[in-house]
Amino acid sequence: MTVHFIGAGPGAADLLTLRAVRLLETSPVCLYAGALVPTEVLSHCPPDARLVDTANLDLDRITAELAAAHAAGADVARLHSGDPSVFSAMAEQMRRLDALGIPYDVTPGVPAFAAAAASLRRELTVPGVGQTVVLTRTSARATPMPPGEDLETLGRSRSTLVLHLAVQRIAEVVAELVPNYGSDCPAAVVAYASRADELVLRGTLATIAAQVAEAGVKRTAVIIVGDVLAAEDFTDSHLYSTARCRS
Repeated sequence: MTVHFIGAGPGAADLLTLRAVRLLETSPVCLYAGALVPTEVLSHCPPDARLVDTANLDLDRITAELAAAHAAGADVARLHSGDPSVFSAMAEQMRRLDALGIPYDVTPGVPAFAAAAASLRRELTVPGVGQTVVLTRTSARATPMPPGEDLETLGRSRSTLVLHLAVQRIAEVVAELVPNYGSDCPAAVVAYASRADELVLRGTLATIAAQVAEAGVKRTAVIIVGDVLAAEDFTDSHLYSTARCRS
């Protein structure tokens, strides 16, 4: 028996890896967050699979479900939206499984920021414009950010910034970023990336908060800030340059 932590991707049912689909098809138990994982993804599960929506379960109850499946010798597909390596709360579940001696593995998925960049039709690392991407969030009512990871500090590098779980605080985010990035810095918000109801908002730090408020975006969105979003006049990558030395 194994608990398979699986990246469910950004939402579209066809943006799962082949491995993820195989594991879903062969796992008699599936735990998923109903508010984040579309039902279309669950269509890959066996018809008689035990489906457990974890949206309203605390860590103890989730662990109890995993332990019960282990006792029954049933593999578990533990779905996490996007890629489980980022903001998935997977680490504390694995810590519990380690303590109980329950085996697990991890299957990566398409992260939300990658799906958002695809919808924007933008590369987040553009030669001479931006080569660093910072993935972060804000505190609000969630776990406090560690020292030195506040937006003011992170913004000093003017790197391309991707914020998860922060769209409800878009006005505060803008206020914290403008001193470093400037009000004319390109910004975008992508909600429900890759899904049929996807919404893409493009603007600047001066305009993006009003666009979000007008559109009523409150969740399942990423904020992207940086000059790469509007980069046009940049040098070609050295990777494909005719001047590159080849051995």
